[in-house]
Amino acid sequence: MPAPRECSLTEFLDLLRESLSRDACWGVVLSQPCRVDAHSRGRESLFPIGDARVGATEPVDRRPEIKTPDPFAEWPSKLTVRPIELSGARQYQLAERRGKQEFHLNLTADELLTRITAEFGERFEQADLFTPDADYSARVIRKDVVRLTKRKPSKSAPPLTHDRRKQYLIPEGRPCPFLTEIGVMTPAGQVKAAKQAKFRQVNRFLEFVDDVLPELPPQGVLRVIDFGCGKSYLTFALHYLLTELRGREVEVIGLDLKSEVVRDCQRIAEKLGCRGLRFEVGDIAGYAATGPVDMSVSLHACDTATDAAIAQAVRWHAKVILAVPCCQHEIFGLISDDSLPGLLRHGILKERFAALATDALRAALLEAVGYRTQVVEFIDLEHTPKNLLLRSVRTDRPSSESRERYEQLKAQLGLRDFTLEQLLQTEL
Repeated sequence: MPAPRECSLTEFLDLLRESLSRDACWGVVLSQPCRVDAHSRGRESLFPIGDARVGATEPVDRRPEIKTPDPFAEWPSKLTVRPIELSGARQYQLAERRGKQEFHLNLTADELLTRITAEFGERFEQADLFTPDADYSARVIRKDVVRLTKRKPSKSAPPLTHDRRKQYLIPEGRPCPFLTEIGVMTPAGQVKAAKQAKFRQVNRFLEFVDDVLPELPPQGVLRVIDFGCGKSYLTFALHYLLTELRGREVEVIGLDLKSEVVRDCQRIAEKLGCRGLRFEVGDIAGYAATGPVDMSVSLHACDTATDAAIAQAVRWHAKVILAVPCCQHEIFGLISDDSLPGLLRHGILKERFAALATDALRAALLEAVGYRTQVVEFIDLEHTPKNLLLRSVRTDRPSSESRERYEQLKAQLGLRDFTLEQLLQTEL
């Protein structure tokens, strides 16, 4: 994707106008409210019309005025837009966040464009536009000028129903045998209160898998290996999606080191009659597949175990790789504090930076060996901090540009190599 560039605010609004004209606006978010200090950046006063200070030429006294209401207090802190369909026509639902409250307004495309034009650059400094072709982020850097970043699209086509109830692949209220057996649902199909987060996680995972099903062989047995399956919530969910919802014949293998966990999962699979699903005791690094692998899954494999799982999948030429990394410690010990002393001297910031750097390196290296890769949010941070998913699809077209981007990223981080590169030497 192109590097960020400066452009006029109007150019971003033109992108919005064009996406609206072809019903390709999948969402808009305005954030980072402007405050009083915007005056120092040369923008016009942001105070509402009628405020005595608008147009003042004398310096504004910014000392606290206890009896004077904050003119920004009633401004929304965030605007979120999603497309909806009302009476057979495309409209856009705008959600205004004001404190702890949220207000909704339905707008036509023209009304939305007018609203965004009025708000962006005046009341908000950040705008994000989501389309099927790309994601665009615009940040105001001075009056009428933004820094525009274009990225790969991160959103799938949104549902257009006006009802905000989430349409899940496994809906609440419809009994699902494996969710009942593992304690997420009651036999009547109601999700238990304590398992709501797990229910959303299962469905979110299935959405990611469903998106890449067109990349898998359209006929024959689909072969899937789930490394470090644990209690296998998502292994059972994957099997249910492929067999019950999509009608495919499968061979799904859940692999874990704990024999008691494997025995329990195998018992449930046999009780439910899950054809093509089995569980084995085995190590990620040493597992030998007996045939071609179409999809590799590794969720929350700790530290370099994620690298071992990814490397195995690449060596098998798996068509799809799904990985949710966990506990990324390796890069933490390899990055020198001197490279970014203002950031890395703080332990918790270095830990988080190292985790992001690790996943960025993995994504870049996967692209260098011929996988189209996205890094997406797996589940909301409120449910788990381990919320990034690497979703990779084999293209068989590794490019020199991808390898150069990977080498450049390593150089920026001051690294010679790391575990995944060592494991993939024969593929580079």
